[in-house]
Amino acid sequence: MISIYILTYNEEIDIAACIESVSLSDDIIVVDSMSSDRTVEIANRYPVRVVQHAFESHGKQRTWMLENIAPKYEWVYILEADERMTPELFAECISVSKKPDFEKANGQKCDFIGYYVAERVMFMNSWIKHSTQYPRYQLRLFQHGKVWFSDYGHTEREVCDGATSFLKETYPHYTSGKGLSRWIDKHNRYSTDEAKETVYQLENGDIKWQDLIFGKSEVERRRALKDLSLRLPARPIIRFIYMYFILGGCLDGRAGFAWCTLQAFYEYLILLKAWEIKNMPQPSLDVKVLEQVGRSY
Repeated sequence: MISIYILTYNEEIDIAACIESVSLSDDIIVVDSMSSDRTVEIANRYPVRVVQHAFESHGKQRTWMLENIAPKYEWVYILEADERMTPELFAECISVSKKPDFEKANGQKCDFIGYYVAERVMFMNSWIKHSTQYPRYQLRLFQHGKVWFSDYGHTEREVCDGATSFLKETYPHYTSGKGLSRWIDKHNRYSTDEAKETVYQLENGDIKWQDLIFGKSEVERRRALKDLSLRLPARPIIRFIYMYFILGGCLDGRAGFAWCTLQAFYEYLILLKAWEIKNMPQPSLDVKVLEQVGRSY
């Protein structure tokens, strides 16, 4: 058996279906970032553990969760509320958790400590297969104590203490299940963090050309491609052309066109906010203090 962590924030629309999708596990832990809606109330109707912790960042929230909420089982799986576990994926997770070892070419026995799983992005009631770079993998299943997370832009990156592999089954990700307005509002917030990361990477990072071409996995190649994309001119236009024509988003129909347009818009927001960070004057400490004093009266 495996333990399930579910990360939530104002997920009253999705939380019930998410919990029910992992009901085969007898250890489900909902880690809520102080929701203001009915997320916790709905979650408490199920035989799950609910723990609340104020959100700092995606990486810190996951690391806090793993360090402070002990799972029942050695192997854990992380879900976000707008994702689902399929019965086929659950069965594969159980199978590999029982026999994670593999044989190296030299005959030495090693163990996988984690597995990446490909997501199927669901948008406008359609699977956006082409323009999402499917199969696009996320680390979801791993041995507790062998993985932690750091921040990267608006999201996180895993740090693994051991070898990892890939599962065959996939999971659906209902990325706009709460409506387009919620998607736009969320990505407006995300673009601020991405802009900060963009400025940092441009000033301190570099492109891993070898990973871009000869990366050992989809994850390495995708991350190298992102580092390259940060340095391209007209990024929003290039991203639309890349997703819609080169990746084949045009094959995803009306939903594919909408998805590629929104992603190009998101890229433009990041560019604008990165320019703002570099060029707009930041308020001095004295100004901030005066503003706080003014608000107190």
